[in-house]
Amino acid sequence: MWHDKYKDGAPQPAQIIHCGKLPASVFSDSRDAARFVAVVIANLIREKNAAGQKAVLGLATGSTPIGVYRELVRMHTAGELDFANVVTFNLDEYWPMQPESEQSYHSFMWEHLFGHVNIPQENVHIPSGLSRQEDVERECAEYERQITQLGGLDLQLLGIGRDGHIGFNEPGSDRNSRTRLVALDPMTRRDAAGDFGGEEKVPARAITMGVQTIWEAKRIFLVALGEKKAFVIRKALEGEPTSNVPASFLQNHMNAAFVLDEAASAELTQVRTPWTGGRIVDWTPTLQKRAMVWLSQVCQKPLLKLDMKDFLQHHLYDILHLDGGAAAIRESVFDELLKTVCTKPGGNKPLKVLIFSPHPDDDVISMGGTFITLVNQGHQVHVAYMTGGNIAVRDDACLRHIDYVEESSQHLGGLNPETAARLKKCRELIRAKKPGDHDAGDVLTLKGLIRKTEAINACELVGVPVERLNFLELPFYQTGSVKKRAMGEADIKIVADKLRELRPDQIYFAGDLSDPHGTHRVCAQIIIEVLARIDAESYAPEVWMYRGAWQEFEPHEIERAVPLSPEVMAKKKQAILRHESQKDGAMFMGSDDREFWMRAEDRTKQTAQIYNDLGLPEFFALEGFVRYHGQKL
Repeated sequence: MWHDKYKDGAPQPAQIIHCGKLPASVFSDSRDAARFVAVVIANLIREKNAAGQKAVLGLATGSTPIGVYRELVRMHTAGELDFANVVTFNLDEYWPMQPESEQSYHSFMWEHLFGHVNIPQENVHIPSGLSRQEDVERECAEYERQITQLGGLDLQLLGIGRDGHIGFNEPGSDRNSRTRLVALDPMTRRDAAGDFGGEEKVPARAITMGVQTIWEAKRIFLVALGEKKAFVIRKALEGEPTSNVPASFLQNHMNAAFVLDEAASAELTQVRTPWTGGRIVDWTPTLQKRAMVWLSQVCQKPLLKLDMKDFLQHHLYDILHLDGGAAAIRESVFDELLKTVCTKPGGNKPLKVLIFSPHPDDDVISMGGTFITLVNQGHQVHVAYMTGGNIAVRDDACLRHIDYVEESSQHLGGLNPETAARLKKCRELIRAKKPGDHDAGDVLTLKGLIRKTEAINACELVGVPVERLNFLELPFYQTGSVKKRAMGEADIKIVADKLRELRPDQIYFAGDLSDPHGTHRVCAQIIIEVLARIDAESYAPEVWMYRGAWQEFEPHEIERAVPLSPEVMAKKKQAILRHESQKDGAMFMGSDDREFWMRAEDRTKQTAQIYNDLGLPEFFALEGFVRYHGQKL
């Protein structure tokens, strides 16, 4: 197979899945996936260098290839990789777009790769976002000519959009399309909104290599990471090739492969329902639970009503050979799910509880009902807000607060001159902002204060006094833009110091893979690193993970389900609404247009309905949690 040639030095996939015509290499860790691709690219460059030839690479932008570029830079810095003979062609660029703009793909590539390796500047090719419209067609033809003149692309690196686009070849793109100016799909613009400070500021068009241009590359790697890509990966690999999912055209390529992490592979048939392919399955307790939940949902029957015919009609013959057969499996899974229901999440004795919240509202959005229940049942609850969340405050919300302060001060003796001048300057800076501009220091401070006071207000409603709130302001987040630093020792020290100070009996944190901008993931990595370090200090708190606003745990994953009464749900909703700056179109809604209180209410009611449909007790709403046992995220 294509991967065997490049075994040496590259992490091996946890699983190779054959989906029709293409293989998918699934890695348990996204860093291993990135390193695997980087090693393949590095080996190609070395082979070409040894032969005195140029390595012609097609490159992609976005969060997915950053790990690949980081590893390539590491190899170069270590003296292991020479880019002097490398020629690159990037997939796309927004149009119109200034190359020095932070949102431009020119800036992205120089920041993450070109600025750190010895590639000659003349060997770098990126579509121009400055072209006049009447010149675009000619310049696109020249881009194609340059690729052809060099003998085509030796390797093309791709990501994939949630709608199946590759490059900016949106749904509907023709299989034979070439480099051209295109209109961006609304979903693509919505996904980019955070980078530009609002969907309305995202360019409506872009220049992209065509599907045929990509397809003609000698080798293609499509990399996908995270749960939000799982559904489109299934369409691209298991559906028929169609212009509605341009990535699906890769199925007919002779040397293309998908490189995935486990989250991105989750909807593939061999992963989600491996028993449907007539394969021999290793029936672990977790897989038994997943299969029984699936069978119950497919048959629309409670677990304990499933009969032999249901097992046989849905390809679950193999599971019937386990000890006790159908009856034993039904009852075992039912009992396991029943045990997850927990009306007293803190137990019977008063505990000290610490809730880690990546942003100032994740605590009430994601586990607000359990938060309220813990307080109501007499536990001492503390909250640690890991970041200030200031970049998620819209300019109009900030101006509204400035208006309030200025107007109210007129009736309370006025503002001191320095404060009045700084507020005036903030107003001027906000009104002078252009699309993609970052906020200045005072504006960021003001937006941070808005989020802080909202969090204090929400916690006071829940019953937690301000002295139990900890605003950590972790350094990785404090860039003033959507792009964040990787976690560092300073972040780890702040969290570790807080844990050692409070020494809580129970900890909750967001074990979330579907945060569209990665803050939840970085916060989780920091907490996991801290937990690993304090484990040697004979301090072992009970640790639970909740999910962020984007997605709930699946029923077979849930290890604790906390019932919420109508009264608790009503207070949870009120607490969410105290975060006024996040209402009415928050900056980072992700792929879900519903407001956060709507998502929280619908999600918890849906979880309760799933439990009810499985034949478990009926509840008004449920919040799901998974115990942290040292697993990777």
